[in-house]
Amino acid sequence: MSSGKKVVGIVGSYRKGGTIDTVVSEVLAEAENQGAEISKIYLQDRQIEFCTNCRVCLQEPGPERGDCVLQDEMDGILQEVEAADSLVIGAPVNFGNINALTQRFLERCICYGYWPWNTPSPQMRKSEASKKAVLISATAMPGFIARWLSGAIKSLKTLAKMLGAKPIGVIFVGKVISKHGGLSDKIKRQARNLGHKLVV
Repeated sequence: MSSGKKVVGIVGSYRKGGTIDTVVSEVLAEAENQGAEISKIYLQDRQIEFCTNCRVCLQEPGPERGDCVLQDEMDGILQEVEAADSLVIGAPVNFGNINALTQRFLERCICYGYWPWNTPSPQMRKSEASKKAVLISATAMPGFIARWLSGAIKSLKTLAKMLGAKPIGVIFVGKVISKHGGLSDKIKRQARNLGHKLVV
């Protein structure tokens, strides 16, 4: 069975096999069960330079993203993302928001905006989201508290928007005290349910 859909997972965690990676894998596994072609991007394995706020990528109009002057792997990552029908985006909470690795990736996605000099505010090059997304985060705090006190979900929603995706669900894992990615049955069910929804 093949759905013809492509689902890309983006793992912003520093720990392979940790909670974020494991939840992303659960969602992707169910998408694959539904016939989707899946792949996973580990941000820590890719060369992604820091945005210098030169704003070169924001100057030229057009529906596609602007060209970045930095020479690294970001263009290749974004080509993978653009070829996908759905995204699974995961990042842990560090100091009340997404970790620095994911924040660096988010800042580089400014290329999807248009903001020429001497104009008051930026705008998105594309106003409508054409992809689905599942957002995942995890923290040592109880999930229901961290969901409201941290800025992680807001940042992940911004990242999804920049990548042209509309979130269809959020998984927030709380009370993470082990570096190994053991998941409760409840989280596994939630992940599989959302993996199914990404494809159908």
